Amino acid sequence: MTDAPHIADAPLPAPAATGAGVIADIVRRLPNGPGVYRMLDARGTVLYVGKARSLKKRVANYTRPAGLPNRILRMVQATAGMEFVTTSTETEALLLEANLIKQLRPRFNVLLRDDKSFPYILIDESHRAPVLVKHRGARTRTGAYFGPFASAGAVNRTINALTKAFLIRTCSDSVFETRTRPCLLHQIRRCSAPCTGEIAPDAYAELVREARDFLSGKSRTVKGELAAAMQEASARLDFEAAALYRDRLAALSHVTSHQGINPHSVEEADVFAVHQEGGQTCVQVFFFRTGQNWGNRAFFPRADKAIPAAEVLESFVAQFYDDRPAPRLVLLSEPIEDCDLLADALSERAGHKVDVAVPKRGEKRELVEHAATNAREALGRKLAESSSQTALLDGVGRVFGLEAPPRRIEVYDNSHIMGSNPVGAMIVAGPEGFVKNQYRKFNMRSVSLTPGDDFAMMREMLTRRFARLVKDYGPRDAAKADETGFGPWPDLVFIDGGKGQLGVACEVLAELGVHDVKLVGIAKGPDRNAGREHFFLPGGEPFMLPDRDPVLYFVQRLRDEAHRFVIGAHRAKRSKAISQSSLDEISGIGPSRKRALLHHFGTLTAIKRAGVEDLAAVPGVSGAMAQAIFDYFHDTGE
Repeated sequence: MTDAPHIADAPLPAPAATGAGVIADIVRRLPNGPGVYRMLDARGTVLYVGKARSLKKRVANYTRPAGLPNRILRMVQATAGMEFVTTSTETEALLLEANLIKQLRPRFNVLLRDDKSFPYILIDESHRAPVLVKHRGARTRTGAYFGPFASAGAVNRTINALTKAFLIRTCSDSVFETRTRPCLLHQIRRCSAPCTGEIAPDAYAELVREARDFLSGKSRTVKGELAAAMQEASARLDFEAAALYRDRLAALSHVTSHQGINPHSVEEADVFAVHQEGGQTCVQVFFFRTGQNWGNRAFFPRADKAIPAAEVLESFVAQFYDDRPAPRLVLLSEPIEDCDLLADALSERAGHKVDVAVPKRGEKRELVEHAATNAREALGRKLAESSSQTALLDGVGRVFGLEAPPRRIEVYDNSHIMGSNPVGAMIVAGPEGFVKNQYRKFNMRSVSLTPGDDFAMMREMLTRRFARLVKDYGPRDAAKADETGFGPWPDLVFIDGGKGQLGVACEVLAELGVHDVKLVGIAKGPDRNAGREHFFLPGGEPFMLPDRDPVLYFVQRLRDEAHRFVIGAHRAKRSKAISQSSLDEISGIGPSRKRALLHHFGTLTAIKRAGVEDLAAVPGVSGAMAQAIFDYFHDTGE
């Protein structure tokens, strides 16, 4: 995207000046060219991000409230100022709009709620013998990326088949460099063993080329080449080579046939279908590559129930491809307003032509209808789960004496072993279940903390959490919630522990001036039996719930999730401490040398067993340093 000049941002008027009058005053200073606009409230919070072929004409529409939907009217009435960015083309405006929506998450836009990245297959070409690996996250490694896949399981199955078909290594570089003889994967014909020279570099490069072509959509070409090679080997009576080609062809056939839906006329495409019901929207996405189904995933974007399905789908697709490459074909279940513009924007970002279409007949239409069926079923399941969750929250509010069902529940727990590596954790649940992006870990910082003092750990954890809430959001009744009512302050807090831990929690909140958060202690039953838990409320007698009470099961799930999360955090902390206990204690060993040693030897055990000459062969390790490392491990008896 070319650098675009900014129009001077319109200054924010006084808080009372909002609505169509403010927008009308801004319109007079706008150009007729393309760009992106942001609508702001009196606090400067972005309400909405939009694109326009003509900024002046588009924004002028907001000054005539008579024909606007109620959702847009509410937005206009809250608008106190606007900001603008001009662009060279409308295509650039669309790309910038999608980026800003994902970054700013405005209240009145359709928002893609995507809390985890998709996995890819990577042929990493940074090594002389490229490796085939699963990759998730930023695409910073050198090589060719193929995907996305809907799940890690789909990636693993495909890699498993590809190793049979192309015999490309999957081991780490450190293992590759230390091999002295072929591994088991070579014995079972899953790797060509370039590590020990069992295959010539040129021949291995040809295998990598075939794998790249196959994953790039040239599966028929690659199959044809292998079939021809098999026939040629058979003709010259080299039946062992012919059998190898036969097995590789069978593996490729498995890749292209193990999924239930594998289109014959679609080599590479993403299929999007949208379904709306009960005020919610589901977008189902199917991924097809190399003529095979690489899985599907359901998304539930945040959107006002008044927004039509086609508008939701258009905004969703633009945001979906903001940080991932688009295939050559995108199929939609609904006709969208700016189909050609979206195709141009995706083509510009992907670097190749992208067609966006709404198929009317044939196999492509069948793919869209299948995605639509999945979208309808996924939304039905979510609505049923939401109804069940609502009933449970109603019961929780009734059992623990809340004035209304809780919107945000927090559960606190801590973990340590004989006082070592203490860590605390908080999990969060709401109307839609566990809210994992709100989970928090607390590494205990207090130098006065007595090892194993659970009360002190709970005090430190709650003090840090609620002091930050008071500082960042002010009193609970003044904190701003989102449009679903889910805010930063909890309505209900569960403490893993009995009367003592509950008393600590009450003291902490009283010291911070917090008096309107409901606290409940959960004490494990006799012999730590589930179902025998005692619940403690401030100033009340402990009580139990009936064995089969749904509220009891729900609270047990919350407690178990908190326990799972804190145990995982504790194990990670303990593992890190253990891994640092040896090399980090040697004077002169910093992160760079530690990395070089582990890269060279592969494991800490191998470093301990290495001789002085072997240690000195590591880049960055001098003879004196090698002697110091050798003496450390042998003098201490490790």
